[in-house]
Amino acid sequence: MAVLLDTSVLIGAQSGPADDAAISVVSLTELHIGVLVARDEGTRAMRMARLAAIEAHFDPIAFDAPAARECGRLHAAVASRGGQPRRRAFDLAIAATANVLEVPLLTLNVGDFEIIADLVDVRVA
Repeated sequence: MAVLLDTSVLIGAQSGPADDAAISVVSLTELHIGVLVARDEGTRAMRMARLAAIEAHFDPIAFDAPAARECGRLHAAVASRGGQPRRRAFDLAIAATANVLEVPLLTLNVGDFEIIADLVDVRVA
């Protein structure tokens, strides 16, 4: 694996993922939430189809004890820098997973990670 994909890439991708990309189980959580909170059946169906394709393509990386420790460190850094880590909980869990795996995090929302740009290798998709 060369890169971990942020959920934003999975939602906004215009083409299929690279063969050397991986996803976190945390992204699957966000995608399942998106299906369940869809405002109408058409949106729900579209999100479900995307989720099914993603689940068929990837074997997601687990959020394990090393990722939990790293996530705690990132939460503390955000808090100490005046940010609100709870609002970024999923983003920080995905970033922590990328750090533990020692791979870049590929995102469409680089602004979500600005406060910890010195702690995570974040790249724009």
